[in-house]
Amino acid sequence: MGYAQLVIGPAGSGKSTYCSGLYQHCETVGRRINIVNLDPAAENFDYPVAMDIRELISLEDVMEELGLGPNGGLIYCMEHLEDNLHDWLDEELENYLDDDYLVFDCPGQIELFSHVPVLRNFVEHLKRKNYNVCVVYLLDSQFMTDVTKFISGCMASLSAMVQLELPHINILSKMDLVRDKRGINDYLDPEPTVLLAELNQCMAPQFQKLNKALIELVDEYSMVSFMPLDLRKESSIRHVLAQIDNCIQFGEDADVKVKDVDPDDDE
Repeated sequence: MGYAQLVIGPAGSGKSTYCSGLYQHCETVGRRINIVNLDPAAENFDYPVAMDIRELISLEDVMEELGLGPNGGLIYCMEHLEDNLHDWLDEELENYLDDDYLVFDCPGQIELFSHVPVLRNFVEHLKRKNYNVCVVYLLDSQFMTDVTKFISGCMASLSAMVQLELPHINILSKMDLVRDKRGINDYLDPEPTVLLAELNQCMAPQFQKLNKALIELVDEYSMVSFMPLDLRKESSIRHVLAQIDNCIQFGEDADVKVKDVDPDDDE
């Protein structure tokens, strides 16, 4: 049984920084993880790259040869990956043990995890290869400055949850840059009546029914919640990683290690 994180989120949300911080943490505690680059436009990395989609296809080559723009070129690259899952990906996975832990650093184009089926087909392939997969959705904590942005972030996360149908952990990244953490805390455990009142105040009166439906969706079904992550704090990384490990049942089939204890000498 293999284990995998699919790290997604909008561009600039800190996905690669999260992967780098996670790798450094695991290296410190003596735990092995492998970071996989799935972004054909990536150039610089702060972590060792175990697998790299650019060995299969790169955005720069696609844009030059096909005359596509950045967005169209990225979609083309990811669809090319989808067409080569049984060749390139399976060949790369053969280099890893059955119980290895992979972290896939994905592109930030929202179409890939909202309505284009590429990532869904990718994770279905991983599941057929006997991998337990968890989605790690990152959202910039500085984005959560008012109720309209909070609802927008919830809807984007919910769209990814519906599209991918996987265990899902939502993370507020870049908490080290937040000055007013009390404002962020209001959205970690929000009061629905307060949210609705704030939303109605920001929006025109004709949106009140829509606002009520959105708040009820977020509240009653408890489908979206966020965990703050401060990469400066080992305790924060440990807490997030523990939640992810629990989602993918990492370590549950490991043998229990019993430490031998010498009996006390008789007095």
